[in-house]
Amino acid sequence: MAHFQRAVGAAVILNTVIVVGEAVAGLHANSLSLLVDSVHNFSDELALLCLYLAFFLPAYLGRQSQRVANVLNSLGLITLCGVAIAQAVVRFQHPPQVSGVIPMLAGFAAAAANYGVARLLREMASYNATARLAYLHNKGDVVVSLAPVLAGALVFLTGRNQADVLVAVSVAAWLAFSTAREVRTSANELLWPEHVECLHPVPSVDHT
Repeated sequence: MAHFQRAVGAAVILNTVIVVGEAVAGLHANSLSLLVDSVHNFSDELALLCLYLAFFLPAYLGRQSQRVANVLNSLGLITLCGVAIAQAVVRFQHPPQVSGVIPMLAGFAAAAANYGVARLLREMASYNATARLAYLHNKGDVVVSLAPVLAGALVFLTGRNQADVLVAVSVAAWLAFSTAREVRTSANELLWPEHVECLHPVPSVDHT
């Protein structure tokens, strides 16, 4: 149990670095693609914090914390993607000057850090449904975090700032669609993680 607690705690810290780093870099570079990825990772941050909190709560409250984690990591992300798309409409009409190099560097760093988060959660993912969801999300985030790299490269090569907006809209739309599909197909696992059979019957943060 202590081993899993340390792993989740380290994942929270590393994911915090991703969120703050991409947000700062996105604001500095006027890159919406970086800001969208930061928002995306922020939803993971809230979920990881709830998962970490579950270690210190009684069984019932721990399960409630994990439900909150799942909802924040799913429904909350859909809402945030909608806000990002609305901002993209404004930026496409009046695109700010975007730095191409910063999104590339920050995107590569975020992808590497997301891989690190996934590695930290991989062992616990075999024992706990909520950890498994977080693990799978962060594995996918490795690819998603490369979107700012593509956006930065397009801006750098073409000189067109709208490229960053187009990539950001594409990522936000895909995230909203894929998350909505996950909610629809995995509602039982999202809302009742204690009812999902894990690969090995060992103690987890479910406290069961």
